[in-house]
Amino acid sequence: MDKRTLLYDPSKVRVLVVDDEPSIVKFLEFGLRREGYLVQTARDGVEAVAKARESMPHVCILDIMMPGPDGFEVCKMLKAMGNVAVILLTARDAVDDRVRGLVGGADDYVVKPFSFEELLARIQARVRTQFPQVLMQQAFGPFVVDDARKEIRYRGESLKLSSTEYELLRYLLQNHGLVLSKAQILDHVWGYDFNGQDNIVEVYISALREKLGDRDRTLIRTLRGQGYRVDLP
Repeated sequence: MDKRTLLYDPSKVRVLVVDDEPSIVKFLEFGLRREGYLVQTARDGVEAVAKARESMPHVCILDIMMPGPDGFEVCKMLKAMGNVAVILLTARDAVDDRVRGLVGGADDYVVKPFSFEELLARIQARVRTQFPQVLMQQAFGPFVVDDARKEIRYRGESLKLSSTEYELLRYLLQNHGLVLSKAQILDHVWGYDFNGQDNIVEVYISALREKLGDRDRTLIRTLRGQGYRVDLP
C-alpha cells in the first residue's frame, strides 16, 4: 500500500447522479449521502444539464441509455461547462462503448451491475486527481499534514513548528524517498530570491530532527554532497 494517503471532506464534494432507473437513483443517493457527499439527482439528460448549470458538480455519475440526449451527449455538454469528473454507469459493456465514452471525455466507466464500494473508490480517485483544492489532509506513514490547520502531526501528536519549519517538513514529506538538494529546498521553502546563507537549511533540518527525536538521523537522512532524504518507517 502507498504510504501516502489523501483525505478530503466529502461534505465539500458535489455529486450529480443521472439515471432513468428510480431504484438506482435512490440507491446511489442514499449511499452517497450516508458517506457525506452533497448529492443531486436527475432522471434524464435535459434535467442533468440544467442542474449542472445551476451548481456545477465535482463528479457526475452518468447513465448512457436515457431518454432525450444520451450519456455520451450529456458528457460532452458537461465537459464543455468546466472541470467535472464524469463516470459513465451503464449496462452496455461492449469495448466500442467504453472507447466511445472515454474518447468523448468521460473520466471513468463502470458497468452494471456494480459494487457500491468500487464506485465509491472511483469517485474518491477522481476527486483526489481533479480537485486537489478539497484535500484537507495528507498522510505519510506516521505523519499527517493538515493544510487547513497548517499543522503536522507525528504519531498522533501535533508538532510545534514555526511557519518555515512547517513548509520545510511538508516539502520533505511530500517528496519522501527522494534526495533533495540544498538548492532545491532553498528554492521551494525560502524562494528563488533568497540571498542568505545556504547553511540555513542545515540549521532548520537540525531543529526538525530535535523536535522529531531523530537524533540518530534515520528519519531525515543526510547524504553527503547530495542533500537530504526522508525515509518513512
